[in-house]
Amino acid sequence: MIPAFLVTHSGGFHADELLSTVILTRLFPQARLIRSRAPEWIRPGADRIVYDVGGEYDAAAGIFDHHQRGAPLREDGQPYSSFGLIWKHYGRDYLAASGVPEDHIEAVHAAFDARFVLPVDLVDNGALDPSVAGPLAGLTLPALLETLKPVFDEAGQEADERGFQAALAVARALVEASVAQRAAKLRAEALVLQQIARAGDGRVLELPMGMPFRPAVVKSGADHLLFVVHPRDKDWCLTGIRKADEGFELRADLPAAWAGLTNGELEAACGVAGASFCHNGRFIAAAATREAALAMAALAVAEATSLASETKA
Repeated sequence: MIPAFLVTHSGGFHADELLSTVILTRLFPQARLIRSRAPEWIRPGADRIVYDVGGEYDAAAGIFDHHQRGAPLREDGQPYSSFGLIWKHYGRDYLAASGVPEDHIEAVHAAFDARFVLPVDLVDNGALDPSVAGPLAGLTLPALLETLKPVFDEAGQEADERGFQAALAVARALVEASVAQRAAKLRAEALVLQQIARAGDGRVLELPMGMPFRPAVVKSGADHLLFVVHPRDKDWCLTGIRKADEGFELRADLPAAWAGLTNGELEAACGVAGASFCHNGRFIAAAATREAALAMAALAVAEATSLASETKA
């Protein structure tokens, strides 16, 4: 069905129908958005998709509400909001329309659902209290979107519609960026896995550009890798690999003698012409050329393996 109308409720808006609107207006740009509580609009019809209003959930009839008794639940018992329902039924089409490759759609759909959609569903249903975010509670996505509602003495449908459209623009930008980031991570994973295969038993992973690399390193089981080298603008980076998703501990630190040095001082300390920078935290360094970066990486590997051997002894 190609709807002529996308119907949600009027009045105060929340994250779930805003985000649902982002998905639906991308898929059905020709449809007219109707915000109303009039009975003639919020009932199912062959010419419309109704969401977050209407008191029913019937995907075949094009109505997606979650406020009624017997409201829909996920397989694990957690509640849906209208956003979760719209994502369940239209999210894959949205990803395809956004240019996500077919073989990545299921993975992006699941990741976006778990990290972005589900929290909105839980907050909207009162199953998750934003206060768990502590001082950041007021900076959660639902809270920020609601700050765009008209203030109490700015009454009238025009003010309400202006606020809705402003919030919709923000919601759209965040959904598009979040989906793009998740799709990019999968593209990066494919590239990194190729380079891991090329690296073989080597301790240094060379990449053609900066990109997320740790998920692919972990997925591949490449526990032998210690450092990553890649170009960045006009120079080359040498970075460590974190041991875990949380925290900053590395598989191996850069040499202590390099910490905080730049240019000539760093060249003298490591003996590599073109060495230009080493962070005092010893997790990243830079060099003017690929050859210099790889030479620094070789030195860092040698020191790290020597220290590891001494520790075992």
